Amino acid sequence: MTSTVYITRKLPGEIVDKLTNFFNVRMWEEEHVPVPKEVLLQEIANADGLLCLLTDRIDQEVLKNANQLKAICNVAVGYNNIDVDAAAAKGIVVTNTPRVLTETTADLTFALLMAAARRVVEASDVLRNGEWGTWSLMQLTGQDVYGATLGIIGLGRIGEALVKRAKGFDMNVLYYNRTRKPEKEQELDIQYAELKELLQQSDYVSLLLPYSPGVHHMIGNEELSMMKSTAILVNTSRGGIVDEEALYHALRDGKILAAGLDVFEQEPMPLNHPLLSLPNVVALPHIGSASVKTRMQMAHLAADNLVKVLYGEEPITPVW
Repeated sequence: MTSTVYITRKLPGEIVDKLTNFFNVRMWEEEHVPVPKEVLLQEIANADGLLCLLTDRIDQEVLKNANQLKAICNVAVGYNNIDVDAAAAKGIVVTNTPRVLTETTADLTFALLMAAARRVVEASDVLRNGEWGTWSLMQLTGQDVYGATLGIIGLGRIGEALVKRAKGFDMNVLYYNRTRKPEKEQELDIQYAELKELLQQSDYVSLLLPYSPGVHHMIGNEELSMMKSTAILVNTSRGGIVDEEALYHALRDGKILAAGLDVFEQEPMPLNHPLLSLPNVVALPHIGSASVKTRMQMAHLAADNLVKVLYGEEPITPVW
């Protein structure tokens, strides 16, 4: 009997065709609207496999309806949208898509750093709004990147890739990680620093750690107050790591200079969010891995994981 898989968002045809070769495929046909929970609850009841996005909350309520589910394949590196413990208790394999988005996300992280440092979006708005009167010496002056100090919080694959970009700008790199990595210090020419020291010394602070309840609001009032008034915060990990209210006040009051943000606690971000009112915030709609090549690789990897699990093989990138 052919297994049934459910895809929670409209995906490119070649991904759907790949799965159709093996399974009975059902799919939510909207590309820009998440599947409603009531639809997901209904569909998962008869699904053997689930291909989902990080916007889909696969919690205990959903899993309770999963009568025959064997695999949940997330098209993302992070998987905090999935109750992994509840899935494991039911024997459901969970997979993610690491490695394939490392370089693309590091590119975007450095682009955000550069854009915030040199006030790129703000300057573009000045031109587009007809506010560019003439050249003046200090107009739209920003901060140098070359030779500055970068502090990386979370030295995983993306953090290591970011170091390589920073070294091209002759940056001094500090890192803080739950587990110190002496071999990487030598290999990448970087220095370990405790969190307080990193925040105090860095001109740029990049957040690249996975989200868990233990790091919720890791960057709040106290941490922001440790940073230089000329420092710039860049977050391309998960929004919940930063206390957004504290960040707003720090940016508004000049406690830090600017922020480059690709992720937020609530996504999509409400247009009336206070952070969007600040000219010293570069805000993007979670596009860290958004190159055509990378997004297709992520989708293919998730699909390949699904095929392997439902055919009784070991997945390529299991979470557990």
